[in-house]
Amino acid sequence: MAFRITGLSPEPFQSLFGLPDQDLASLGIKRYIVDSHPGFPDRIELKDAQPGQSVLLLNHVSQPATTPYRASHAIFIREWATQAYDAVDEVPESMRIRLLSLRAFTDDGMMLDADVVDGIAMETVVTRMFANPEVGYIHVHNAKQGCYSGRIDRA
Repeated sequence: MAFRITGLSPEPFQSLFGLPDQDLASLGIKRYIVDSHPGFPDRIELKDAQPGQSVLLLNHVSQPATTPYRASHAIFIREWATQAYDAVDEVPESMRIRLLSLRAFTDDGMMLDADVVDGIAMETVVTRMFANPEVGYIHVHNAKQGCYSGRIDRA
């Protein structure tokens, strides 16, 4: 079954790019200069930032549905990222190298299924979840830290 993985749109974050650290701190955001690779996965481009690049750690509402599954958590955004990841049947390296939690939701935001899988084997779980016609979309989270990683839809 064909699937599409997408990163976050950069637009909601662009006003944060380049702000002084104290302005970011007043918004509950922290800037880091990347010092290791991998380690700072960007949620726009869905790749790990390179050493020397700056990333912003901020809280993001990943599940805005007005259900008990409404959720937010910390994520990294690479400063100045401009192009959201959007690919069919291609899993980005930032997901491949991590232990992932996949969470399948109905179109109105109720969770139907969840599983934990090594990123190198996620297609099997995605296919199984989408075999249920009630599943509208899947959220991918990094299993260890719990951070939102991306969204999967049927292609």
